[in-house]
This record gives sequence, C-alpha cells and structure tokens, in this order.
Amino acid sequence: MVLPLGLLAACQQRPGLSAEQIAVLRREGFELTGDDWSLGLSDRILFASTRAELAPAALGTVEHLGRTLRGVGIYRLRVEGHSDSYGDAAYNEQLSQRRAQAVADVLIGIGLRQEDVVVQGLGSRVPLPGLRSNENRRVAIIVPNQ
Repeated sequence: MVLPLGLLAACQQRPGLSAEQIAVLRREGFELTGDDWSLGLSDRILFASTRAELAPAALGTVEHLGRTLRGVGIYRLRVEGHSDSYGDAAYNEQLSQRRAQAVADVLIGIGLRQEDVVVQGLGSRVPLPGLRSNENRRVAIIVPNQ
C-alpha cells in the first residue's frame, strides 16, 4: 500500500502551536522554556504571606489571560503554585497547591475544562533566582508546546 505524500507528511509532523497562538503567548508575556511556554505571574500575581486568595486586580488578570488563551484555541495548561521558604516545608507545599488551585478555579470558571488544567503545588522547591523571598509567593502558568 502506498500512502499519498501529503498524508505521510501529515502523519510525521509533530502537533504544535500555531503562529497565531505563539504570537498571543509572546504578547501576553509567555516565554519559551524548554519545550513549553511559561508565564511566571510573579510580577502580576503575588500572594500575601500564608494566603492563597486572589486580590481583585489579580482576579481580573487571570480572567483576561484565560479568555485570551481560550480565544486562540489554547485549552490545555498547567498551573504551578509556589511559596517562599519561610516556615514548615509541608505547610508551604499545601499553600502552594492552594494558590495554584485558586488560579485554576478562575480559569475553569471562564470556560476551560477542569480536566485540561493540571494543578501542581511546588512549595519552595523551585525558587526563581535573584528574587526576594516574597516574590516567590507566585503562580506560573505553563502552556505545553503540543
């Protein structure tokens, strides 16, 4: 059996993001890190010490971002929560999970499917170098370069 050349080429191509999707990710501040696009929300969404609630301004930022991603057909993403290094490591792990879930809940609330939003709490294990500790009370949104 001989496959048409176009069909064979299509089968060999790795699915990925379109040029339009990449342009939107760049415009919104995402950066290519390895195989994925990452938006560290440390400059946009910080959390108070021991808190996981989004402030009204942060809520608007996440809603805008979710609608923008959904508008260009980006539905699958990972939300990673982080904490500073003060206090008990187990507590910080749970706190970072709650922070990530708070952002994921907003994204799900604007129309992303729960099964397409992976939530991870990383505690203080992955600090951003050169930041003050309070700047590590953050959430990152990761879009796989499918």
